[in-house]
Amino acid sequence: MNISDRVKALLEELPPGVELVAAAKTRPATEILEAVDAGVKIIGQNYVNEAEAVWPAVGSRARWHFIGHLQRNKVKRAVKLFDMVETLDSLELASILDLECGKAGKIMPVLIEVNSGEEKQKAGVMPNDLIDFVKQLPDYKHIQVKGLMTMGPLANEAEGYRPYFRLTRKLFESVKGLNLPCIKMQYLSMGMTDSYKIAIEEGANMVRIGSRIFGPRS
Repeated sequence: MNISDRVKALLEELPPGVELVAAAKTRPATEILEAVDAGVKIIGQNYVNEAEAVWPAVGSRARWHFIGHLQRNKVKRAVKLFDMVETLDSLELASILDLECGKAGKIMPVLIEVNSGEEKQKAGVMPNDLIDFVKQLPDYKHIQVKGLMTMGPLANEAEGYRPYFRLTRKLFESVKGLNLPCIKMQYLSMGMTDSYKIAIEEGANMVRIGSRIFGPRS
């Protein structure tokens, strides 16, 4: 199957209410455009530089989500390109995002990245720190928390992701129950090509899928 066929099959498979983010790391604009033409509405990019390279060809034909680790020195450029940052992981990043969005006259929807496997080498807010972290975010007027995102530790089989997705769903409900101002818990972004079915079973309503759409990276 080509990219268009894969996208159409995937969109037919996903349950109502589950949004597809096409993870387009390293993919050329021609492939991204094929996915958009087939029905993809959200493009996920891991790197600002790569997004800038393909933006002129794709532009506003899709929404753009940042799904990688956002370097502080790239925030200003990211604010210009992206419609959502899915990887808010620190108060320092929140502060810089808030500042740059304020300059741009923009309110940036964000998801908080949860380090659900508590892996020291990975980014994300630790589960036990999440509530305290969230309580400090209403001070930032130019970002708006819309939910949570997680990766989960690399597993040999899809079922291995389930405990981490389940934990993140529980955390999502806990944050939602706080009823904090300017925080609207709407999205739970979990699951990739090898794990999205388990993620949806555990409550994900946004999945980030790359190779299932574009094929394996060369």
